[in-house]
Amino acid sequence: MISATYSNLLRENLKPAIRQKWRGLLTMGVCLLHDNARPHTATATVSTIEELRFECIPQPPCSPDLAPLDFHVFGPLKDALSGKQLRDDDEVRLAVHEWLRTRPK
Repeated sequence: MISATYSNLLRENLKPAIRQKWRGLLTMGVCLLHDNARPHTATATVSTIEELRFECIPQPPCSPDLAPLDFHVFGPLKDALSGKQLRDDDEVRLAVHEWLRTRPK
């Protein structure tokens, strides 16, 4: 896959699908987990991601032992929810959505 094809896929397929299936997610922010493949790091792709106001979670190159979500998402989320007593799944969902809405970009 080349960068132009991938950029088109993001613009023409992914964004409309998110808008249709997960209402409100585009305003909360979309995070993409990319590896360092050329189509993901090409200038055209990076421009498209910025234009769509998506965020990319950086992944260290050649590091199979690190799970990027463990480092970039779950650590700060754990810190944010530390000390809170959440009684059920709904309270957990609300707390996570609130954290996503208010976290610095």
